[in-house]
This record gives sequence, structure tokens and C-alpha cells, in this order.
Amino acid sequence: MLKDFVSIIFPEYCRACLGPLERNEPYICTTCRFSLPRTNSHLTEMTALTHRFWGRVPIWHSLAYLKFTKGGTVQQLLHQLKYNDQREIGETLGQWYGFELTEHGFAEKFDLILPVPLHASKLRKRGYNQSDCFAKGLSEGMRVAWSPDVLRRTVATPTQTKKKRLERWQNVDAVFEVTNEDFLRGKRILLVDDVVTTGATLEACAQELYRVACAAVSIATIAATT
Repeated sequence: MLKDFVSIIFPEYCRACLGPLERNEPYICTTCRFSLPRTNSHLTEMTALTHRFWGRVPIWHSLAYLKFTKGGTVQQLLHQLKYNDQREIGETLGQWYGFELTEHGFAEKFDLILPVPLHASKLRKRGYNQSDCFAKGLSEGMRVAWSPDVLRRTVATPTQTKKKRLERWQNVDAVFEVTNEDFLRGKRILLVDDVVTTGATLEACAQELYRVACAAVSIATIAATT
């Protein structure tokens, strides 16, 4: 009763279109949910995303839920997730994608889900890691274990947003470390980030995971640039 009363005074809104939500719609309205630009990367082995890592680091499965376009709905969702403390967006998208991946047999391919970490200083400032929100949702959707603390960022690097490919790689080279090597040894890892552009950050993380003898590294992101 109280919840219904509060919803009248402060109605819930869709984080994508900003329109009103129905009672059982979680953060994103049904219309927006089914119009999100999906990549369907889980339906094919060779994708444009896979090609970004050829000759650089072995990536077993390259998965991205949505297509990122400047000014589009996905950018709107990611901006709210990353800068407006709307962490439930990441968890909800993770759950939806996790259910979808499970339907296609991917839950059996991974032993552990790890988010790309933020540096401790940035984590304190923001209060949460947007990639970890998505990783948590994936874990719930696929029922695969997830750990936010095994992979650590040791250097507070500048933002990657306006950097070119080589600059992005130089910006993240040797800035990640594993906190428990024995725990990861022999595991099939699903490495999670919010957006993939050149893949430099994911590549640097994957190199560190292989250094400690992980059996396989796959990636999953909320979105990928085209």
C-alpha cells in the first residue's frame, strides 16, 4: 500500500526513454527492452568483436549484449549507470543477458565471472564499479560464481575515452594484478566490462589472467562500438 502511494507521488520512470514504468517493469520499460539494439554475438563464433583480439590474446568467446551508437538509447543507459548512480541498470541488463546466454548453453562454459576493476581511488569517489554491476547480474542470470576482488587495478590511469588505439594500450599496460593466483589457476574466466572499443583494457586484464595459468578467458560487455 505504502509503495503504491509513493509511486503516485514519485512515479518510476524508464531509464531509457524516461517514460513512466508499469508496476512490474524493472527500470526499463517493455517497449525499450525489446527494441534495444542487440548484437546477437552469442549466435556466431566469428564476430567483429572477436577480430579485435586476433594475434593479441586468446579470447575463447567474445560476447556483447548491445550495439553502442553515439547519442543512442544504449549510450543513455550507460551514462546513467556510470555517472548517475543507477547501478540497477547494470544488474538488470546483466540478468537479462545472463538468462539469454544460459538458454544457449553458455553457463556451462565458465567457472568464474570477473569484472574489470576500477582503481581504489576512483571506486571510493564513484562508490561502485559499473562493470561489477553487470557482472553481478550475469552471475545471477547464469548461476555462475562471481568475484569482484580477485583482479585489481594497481594504477589510477586517465580515462580512455579520447585516446587512440596505441595510447589506450599504453595507458593500461601492466596496471592489473591478480590477488589470489591459486584461486584462478585452471579456471575458465568470463571477464566483464561495460563497453568495448579497441579492447585494450580487456586485453591487458586477459594477459594478467593467463599469466597466472587460467585455463581460458572469454569476455562479455554490455555494449560494443561498431
